[in-house]
Order: sequence, then structure tokens, then C-alpha cells
Amino acid sequence: MNSVSQNRQLVLGSTSRYRRELLDRLLIPFSVAAPDVDETPLKGEGPAILAARLALAKANAVARQFPQAVVVGSDQVADFHGVPLGKPGTHDKAVIQLRQMRGHTIVFQTAVAVVCHETGFAQQGIAAVRVKFRDLTDDEIENYLRAERPYDCAGSAKSEGLGIALLDAIDSDDPTALVGLPLIRTCQMLRAAGITLLSTKVSS
Repeated sequence: MNSVSQNRQLVLGSTSRYRRELLDRLLIPFSVAAPDVDETPLKGEGPAILAARLALAKANAVARQFPQAVVVGSDQVADFHGVPLGKPGTHDKAVIQLRQMRGHTIVFQTAVAVVCHETGFAQQGIAAVRVKFRDLTDDEIENYLRAERPYDCAGSAKSEGLGIALLDAIDSDDPTALVGLPLIRTCQMLRAAGITLLSTKVSS
């Protein structure tokens, strides 16, 4: 396994504000770059495989721009009984998604990949989060969407906000995965890539 120096630039290959806020928690400097990746599912591609493929594709796309950097790529796909649900984009599509999911358990497949092209370092993993949705009424769905407007979220639900009121239970070993980036797995990969964490002394 090749490792990389902790002095290398760290780049988040994502324009998601949720992933940026999560990576900010680690208190290490990083820059952000948009990956140019076609996110269309391949024929017969399941949600977990789709998320893993796109996370690695995003990391590699940005690493081609920054070959000396350590690059983090991530993707999330809502798994509705084997059918991938992406970001709704519009209010009407979000209504359809939440009506489909009410009373069901959905698995949010959140993948992360860390790569450095100069050294050949590459690791990836996936965190599955099982989410039980309440049997929501149409009014609850409408009121939630008007308040939260989660049209850029896979499955139309933001658990870190009002979306928590939609749910009966969350089951995961990497809880930040539901927000968009599994930080436990990300930390493991960054350490393997040579990035030092917990090295900054924070004044009290």
C-alpha cells in the first residue's frame, strides 16, 4: 500500500454543502472542486454498486486535476427495495418519493473513496444506513417539503433538520453517512493515506 505525506493538499471532490460541512468537522484544511461525472445509473446497476462507482469516479475525476493531492469523493443513493432513488430536484418529484417511502424502511447507501494519483493510493468503502419512515400523511409531506425544501437530498429527507420528524428509527454504524459523508470511514482512509488527524491544538 502506498501512503502519502500529511503535507499533501486535501481536496473534496464535491460541491455538496452537506459534505463540506461534515469534512469541516475534522479541523483540517481542504479545498473543494466539482467533479465532472455522469451520474446516470448503468442498466441493472443496484443502489450500493451505483453509489460506490460514482464515489470513485468523482474522486478520480478531481484527482486528474490535482494529481499530487489526496482527493475525497462521495455519493449517496437511497435504496428503495433495490430501486435507486436520487435527488428529486423538484417539489413534485419529492412528493412522489416521500409518498413511496412512507411506512417503509429505506437503506441509504453512502459511499466514499479516497485517492492520490501520484502515489497510486486508492481506497473506497460504503456505509449503509437503514431508515424507517413513519406512515406520513399527505399534509405532513407537503408541510415538511414547504418548510425544508430538501430537493437536493437523495430520498427528499434531511435528518439533520426537520426531516427527523419523518422517521421512526435510524440504524447505522457510521451516523454521519446519512447526512452525506461517512466520517468514520473517511477518517480511516485519510489516516491510511498519510493525512494526520487530531494534530491541531484548539485553544479553550
